[in-house]
Amino acid sequence: RCETRRIPGLPVPVELGAEFIHGRPEATFSLLRDAGIPAVDSTRTQLVAFDGRLRPVNIFQAAQRITRAKPKGRDVSFRAFLARQRLPRLTRTLATMMVQGFDAADPRQISAREVIDEWSGEGIGASQPRPQGGYGPFLENLASRGARLQLERVVRRMRWSRGSVEVEGTFRGERWRAWAPRAVITLPIGVLPALRIREKSAALAKLASGPVIRVAMAFREAFWEKEHPGVAFFHSPEAPFPTFWTPLPMHAPLLTAWAGGPKAEKLTGKKPEALLRHALATVQSVLQIAEEPTAFLVHDWQADPYARGGYSYVKVGGTGAREELAAPLEDTLYFAGEATDTEHSGTVGGALASGIRAAREILNSGTEP
Repeated sequence: RCETRRIPGLPVPVELGAEFIHGRPEATFSLLRDAGIPAVDSTRTQLVAFDGRLRPVNIFQAAQRITRAKPKGRDVSFRAFLARQRLPRLTRTLATMMVQGFDAADPRQISAREVIDEWSGEGIGASQPRPQGGYGPFLENLASRGARLQLERVVRRMRWSRGSVEVEGTFRGERWRAWAPRAVITLPIGVLPALRIREKSAALAKLASGPVIRVAMAFREAFWEKEHPGVAFFHSPEAPFPTFWTPLPMHAPLLTAWAGGPKAEKLTGKKPEALLRHALATVQSVLQIAEEPTAFLVHDWQADPYARGGYSYVKVGGTGAREELAAPLEDTLYFAGEATDTEHSGTVGGALASGIRAAREILNSGTEP
């Protein structure tokens, strides 16, 4: 779920999907090195609007503070787990924001055990760089390496048996069909159930596809830098779009507003102009300046028929679901995508690593195609 766009006059790309590199995924960095594309470290300085004023904060440190208490006994929701902890109100608020925004999850549904495991990892508080020029040039370089891509082909049906996979659909209104002895399925879990693969229904029931909405707004000037130079992220827990950020360390008059989880669920399906109004109201309430954008771009991933969500999370009691989803079926169907990766799920790095893993499974299967 990458979509790199351009707004005329802006010196930086506009990402409507993935933007950052989370952690140190070797799959991502090795491909960046091969393509000669550097990773640009992002600036992490943050402010949060809380109790009527802006104050410095590190939302990632707050998240890691939560991990000091480990879930015991049976798995519970993150909301139930958080309710048991004695924590300052701001820490509790930031932790809830992290689950809803960073994980795009509903705190009432996501597994506390999985959240704590994720937040305990080394990548959560580290610098999260961007590929220079955005993910678009990075993926274009990858696609140019001899792969045969057939774009705009909508798959409507899949039939398979051991050693045979047939898909059919439409291409610009015309019927389209393809056959192969094996297939690697990388669909987002929001649309994967449409294939009706009975053997994967139990795993899919333990996972959810978190909604995400992004609104990118271009302005005449970076007015926020006058009062808040060096600040990259702004948080407003009660706002429809609880987080917005700048392109720092690159300087450009661009703000990106983000809503995930229940916040995005309330907004999904609204017209782009309505989403812009909500995003702009958030910015104006935090920065106390009523500037109007010169251009904007929106993507509602929940309303996208080819995604139906941003990225995956594990529901209460769902530990092991990613491994179940990743398991091949009869040396014929192989599964990749961020939802099948256990190290970097929800990220481009996880998606790339899962593709490499699926390719190795096919190569090591020991059967002729």
